[in-house]
Amino acid sequence: MSETSGFLRRPGGERLAWRRVTGAGPTVVWLSGYRSDMAGTKAEAIAAWAEARGHGYLRFDYFGHGASSGDFLQGSITRWREDALAVIDELTEAPLVLVGSSMGGWLACLAAMARPQRLHAMVLIAPAPDFTAKLMPATIPPEGMAAIREAGVWLQPSEYGEPNPITRLLLEDGARWSILDAEAPITVPVRILQGGADPDVPWRHALELAQALKSEDVVFTLIKDGDHRLSRPQDLARIVAAVTEAAG
Repeated sequence: MSETSGFLRRPGGERLAWRRVTGAGPTVVWLSGYRSDMAGTKAEAIAAWAEARGHGYLRFDYFGHGASSGDFLQGSITRWREDALAVIDELTEAPLVLVGSSMGGWLACLAAMARPQRLHAMVLIAPAPDFTAKLMPATIPPEGMAAIREAGVWLQPSEYGEPNPITRLLLEDGARWSILDAEAPITVPVRILQGGADPDVPWRHALELAQALKSEDVVFTLIKDGDHRLSRPQDLARIVAAVTEAAG
């Protein structure tokens, strides 16, 4: 099966870019991380798997990400959750396997809780639920917090190149969607892959999510020397194996 692409129209004239492999089985839906997009290594590896197996697969870019329209600084968990639900509602029909990386793991959980009847299974890679409250603030120095209060945004230096903008909107809005303070009503099988050397999402944070899920069928895999990206060949092989199991 070859991959097709297009844009999903959204309110305000915005457009979400998507790519899709039409195929059999539960549809695998990829949800990227914060400031990541659907052309990343992990998303591409799953696309190759889907094309080789003739399996349904959909990936997309959130508002302000990748090939989609929008100002990233106006993005929020609320908006990106709405993007995920719009893509699920308008571009998929079969039962779903949601595959979320980092922030995408949080959004996958929020989508699963909003559309439980559509869910078949989940694969979460270095999931970062509640990161706007439980992880991100600890990385912001006093001068960064001052900039957020006064200007609404702080440009956090990044080892990956361009600064990482952190907005007041993101931090305040994220608090609305906390899922770690109570049982998360997700009952389908869930596979979690987490790097033990992840500097961005500590493995204990991902384990906290595993323990919060209502599902009894949760497998937590700790890749002891794995980083946050989990994009080495051996990591990609583990991810594809987990997706294969979840989609089976």
